[in-house]
Amino acid sequence: MAARLARWPAFRFTPTVRISLWFSVVVVGALFGWGAWQRRWIADDGLIVLRTVRNLLAGNGPVFNQGERVEANTSTVWTYLVTFWAWIGGPLQLEYVVLTLALTLSVAGIVLVMLGTGRLYAPGLRGRQALLLPAGALVYVAIPPARDFATSGLENGLILAYLGLLWWMLVCWSQAPRVNPPPPNETGGNATGRFFEGSLAFLAGLSVLVRPELALVGGVALVMMLAAAHGWRRRLLIVVAGGLLPVLYQIFRMGYYGLLVPGTAVAKDASGSKWSQGFVYLTNFNHPYLLWIPLVLLGGLGLLLLGVRSLLWRKRGHATRTRGRWTSLVQSPTAVVVFMVCSGLVQAVYWVRQGGDFMHGRVLLTPLFCLLAPISVIPIVLPAGMRSVRGPGYLLAGASAVFWLAIVGWSLWAANSPGLGRDATRVTASGIVDERRFYAQATGHAHPLTAADYLDYPRMRAVVAAIDNTPDGALLLPSGNYDQWDVVPALPPPLPPPPVGAAPVIADHRTGPHTVFFTNLGMLGMNVGLDVRVIDQIGLANPLAAHTARLDDARIGHDKNLFPDWAVAEGPFLPMRPFIPPYLDEDWIAQAKAALTCPDTDAMLTSIRGPLGAKRFLSNVLHAAAFTKYRIDRVPRYELARCGLPVPPPKVPPYTGMPATGP
Repeated sequence: MAARLARWPAFRFTPTVRISLWFSVVVVGALFGWGAWQRRWIADDGLIVLRTVRNLLAGNGPVFNQGERVEANTSTVWTYLVTFWAWIGGPLQLEYVVLTLALTLSVAGIVLVMLGTGRLYAPGLRGRQALLLPAGALVYVAIPPARDFATSGLENGLILAYLGLLWWMLVCWSQAPRVNPPPPNETGGNATGRFFEGSLAFLAGLSVLVRPELALVGGVALVMMLAAAHGWRRRLLIVVAGGLLPVLYQIFRMGYYGLLVPGTAVAKDASGSKWSQGFVYLTNFNHPYLLWIPLVLLGGLGLLLLGVRSLLWRKRGHATRTRGRWTSLVQSPTAVVVFMVCSGLVQAVYWVRQGGDFMHGRVLLTPLFCLLAPISVIPIVLPAGMRSVRGPGYLLAGASAVFWLAIVGWSLWAANSPGLGRDATRVTASGIVDERRFYAQATGHAHPLTAADYLDYPRMRAVVAAIDNTPDGALLLPSGNYDQWDVVPALPPPLPPPPVGAAPVIADHRTGPHTVFFTNLGMLGMNVGLDVRVIDQIGLANPLAAHTARLDDARIGHDKNLFPDWAVAEGPFLPMRPFIPPYLDEDWIAQAKAALTCPDTDAMLTSIRGPLGAKRFLSNVLHAAAFTKYRIDRVPRYELARCGLPVPPPKVPPYTGMPATGP
C-alpha cells in the first residue's frame, strides 16, 4: 500500500507546492465558513424539509401531511440525511441540526474541489518550485448568494459536497492509469481497484437523488466509466453500484407517491420551458457582481495554464500509453476537465430553459461551481521551476500572476457588493428577490433561523391563535388583514344515535379537522401541529394544485394558482353563506365538489390518500406515468366540461335584470 501511495503524483509535491495548497484550502474554507455564518439563516423552503423530517420521526412516513403521500422535497438524500442527524441529535432543535449540517457540507465542498484540482495539476508540478493559489474557489465564495445559501436549510450545501467529492474522485480515476498501469504485455487492465471504482459509480448514480437534474452530471460520469472499463465483470460492477439504489428508490417513489418524479417537479412543471424568464434570471445573477469579468479572467488564465503545461510536459516527456486509444482518451485528466465544464454549461442551459427561480442566484450556483472546479486553484510556477524553459516560460508565469491578482481584486469588490440593492426585498416584475434579506426584513430578525423567529412574519401568530380559537375545526384562509384569518367552519361530525330512552348525546370538547391554505408552507408547517393539514395554491404540498396547468405570466416558482374554493369543496367544511367569506362562490364550490368525482381525478387522489397495501403499491407503479402527466383545470366549470360531467344547478339564481317575484 505504501509503495502504491508513493507513486501517486500528489505525494511528490515539493514542500512549496504542498504548503501553498493546504494554506489556500484552509484560508478559503475558513473565509467561506465565516462569511456563511455572518449571513446565517434558514429559508422558508428549508423549513418545508423539516416538516417532512418531523413526520418521519413521528412515524407518519416521508410526507408533508398525515394521510397524504406527497413528496414535498426535491432532494431525497437531503431529506433522509437531515432525518438521520436529527435522530442522532435527539433533543437538539431541528433548525440547529440542519444549520450545522448545511454549513459543514458547504465548507467540505469547497475543500474537496480545491484538493481535487490540486491533484489534477500534480503530474506537471513534480519536483518543481510552484505555488498553488485559489482562483475559481475564491470567485465562488466571494459571490454573496453563495454564502447566503450555504446555511439556508436547502440542499445547496449537500450539492457542493457532492460535486466536490465527485470531482476529487474523478481526478483520481483519470490519473489511475499512470499510477497503476497494466502489465506491458496487456492492452487493458484494471487501473483502479474494484472498491474505488464501485464507490465512484455509487456516487455518480446518487446524483439523481441529490437533485433530479444532477442526473445529467452523474449519468455522463457513469457512461465515461463504462466506456473505459475492461471486462464484463467490471462493467457489471459499475452498473449495479451506480444504478441499484436509484432504481430501487424510483420503484418506491412510483408505488408510494404514484409519480415518476418528486412532487415539486410536477408543481413547477420541470419539463416545461420559460426561456425569456430564464434570461432575465441570468441577467439578474450577473449584473450586481459583473460575473463576466472573473469568467473572462479565468478563461484567459486557463489558456495560459495550458501553455505552461505544454512547455513543462514537453520538456519532461510523456509516459507512453499502454492502454487502448479510446480508453486512454476517456479515462484522462483532459476528459474529466471537459466533462466538468460541459456539465456546468448543461446545468446552466437547463435552468435558463426552466426559467430560473424566484430566489436570487440560487439555481445558477451549481452550474457556476462546476465551471470553476477545474480552475478552483491554479499553479504559479516560480522562476526556479522554469529554468528549463526560460523566456516563454517566464512570460507565461508572469502573465498568470497578473491574471490571478486581477481575480483577487474582483473578489474583494464582489464580496462587499450590495447585491440587488434597493430591489433586494421588493417583488418586482421579474419576480426575483434576495430571499435572505426579504425574510430578515419581514420578520425583523437579522438571522431568521427557527420556526419561532418566523412567528414574527405577517399572519403567523394570527394563524396559531385562529387554530386555538376553533376547536371544532375549520379551514383557514389568509385575510387582507395580517392580524386575522378568514374561517370556514368544519361540518359537525355525525353523532351516533342515542340508545332508546336515553337523553340526546351532546358533543363537547371536540377537536375538529384543521386545514390552512397558504403559500409559505415552511414557517406555517413548523409552527402548527402535525395534525393540521397545511396546503398551498402552488402545489408543493397540495396534489390538486400540483396537477393544474402552469400559468404563463405568473411569478416564476409560483406559477400555479388553485382557487381556495377547491379547499372548501374537499371538505369537510360548510360550503354556504354566511359561513364562507365573500370572495368565495357557492356555485364554484358546488362545481368543484362535483369535479372531484371525475374518475381520473378520483383515481389520482386515491393513489396517495387511500390505504397503502401491496395491491395499491403495484397499481401506483403501473399508473405512475399517467398520474405524472395528468392535469386538471383550475376553473371548476371548465374542469366539469373536460371530464364530461354535468354542471350542478346554481344555488344562487343568475342575475337577469328583472326584479325577483314572490310566490
